[in-house]
Amino acid sequence: MLYYLFRYLDQAFDLPGAGMWGYISTRAIAAAILSIIISTGFGNWFINYMKRSNKVEMQRDAATDPFNVGKKGVPTMGGIIIIVATIIPCLLLGRLRNIYMLMMLFTVIWLGMLGFVDDLLKAKTKEYDRLPGLLRFVSEFRGTSETYRASNKNGLRPAYKLLGQFLLGLGVGLVLWLSPDAVIREGGELIKSTYTTIPFVKSHNLDYAGLFGFLGPWQQAAGWALFVMVATFIVMAVSNGSNLNDGLDGMCAGNSAIMLVALGLLAYFSSHATFANYFNIMFIPGSQEVVVFICAFAGAIVGFLWFNNYPAQVFMGDTGSLAIGGVIGVVAVIIHKELLLPLICFTFLAESLSVLMQTHVAKLGNKRGQKWRVFMRTPIHDSFRITPQIKANMINQGINISRIPFRWICGCQHENRITMRFWIVTLFTAALAIMTLKIR
Repeated sequence: MLYYLFRYLDQAFDLPGAGMWGYISTRAIAAAILSIIISTGFGNWFINYMKRSNKVEMQRDAATDPFNVGKKGVPTMGGIIIIVATIIPCLLLGRLRNIYMLMMLFTVIWLGMLGFVDDLLKAKTKEYDRLPGLLRFVSEFRGTSETYRASNKNGLRPAYKLLGQFLLGLGVGLVLWLSPDAVIREGGELIKSTYTTIPFVKSHNLDYAGLFGFLGPWQQAAGWALFVMVATFIVMAVSNGSNLNDGLDGMCAGNSAIMLVALGLLAYFSSHATFANYFNIMFIPGSQEVVVFICAFAGAIVGFLWFNNYPAQVFMGDTGSLAIGGVIGVVAVIIHKELLLPLICFTFLAESLSVLMQTHVAKLGNKRGQKWRVFMRTPIHDSFRITPQIKANMINQGINISRIPFRWICGCQHENRITMRFWIVTLFTAALAIMTLKIR
């Protein structure tokens, strides 16, 4: 809104200083500053409100979550702070007619709502007596009250989460395919492109459509179909990786802030003709609004860290973690840097792979009547918190620790130390991702 106001004042009245709000650097920095102010101010009110409303973390079950048993009475759904502190600066300082800005706003709202429903269900089904009267009556009438309580105490069913992420990824891919505003500039012309950047490769680009040369006239359509599928997978994978990484105070917020800075630099280079030419990457007109959004989003997360660092005064919940991962995935797809995500989001990838490996090996062992494990505990950050008591409990459960391949990833590390070390790893891999612009 302010962008259009100051542009009008500059053009109509030549107001001194109004023209500077047309510069991307001014609006991006202002968005970051404003989002930090909003997140810290609104965050303090939100925490007090959640405590008054008794919407706080309940006592954890020591059997299933031995690390966080003592974290009781801390407000959750803190992702609302991040979302509010992101949307307001974007509405004030962003170009609201820009297709990329609209996509980013929709992403953070959609996944924020999905996570909010999940957090709300967790809060409302902690005890059966707290269920809404109609739901309690229906479950009693059907004789499924215990089933309802057991299946919903962990929030929204995973299938519904995946469906929401799938629909978002599919929508993003289709918009980039079909929208006339989502183009790149090549040879002085605006074109639709299925190119993406490949790290460490001299030619630097991969054409999805080029993989289907054997299809003749259907080559381009097949390339776009593959692009849509890749975009959908990226959004789902990064969103879930962010969700798994949200297990320690400040962990997900700190890691994602570093990732967003790296993506912000890549988006800025892609939106600037001179830098895009210098680094030999795709010039994407209009993607400068992604920079404004990223600065607002990163600023909101930094402000949220004011309350979320150890010991946390508020948890982001799925409201924040799902939105964070989705935003990172969508940004990477928009600027055609999705193949850089394994580097930028290395910690998210490690968390996801550890859970997938542990789950599949455990299922395979169960079929043979044995308790197999790959790690001491997953997500992998929990392996670094293993105590002698937890080891003893695992042995009592029939788990042969000596046969766990990655049993060396353990130790009674304090969660604050683990968080800081994960931040350092993320900083290293994000810096390496930026360096790939020149390392080919």
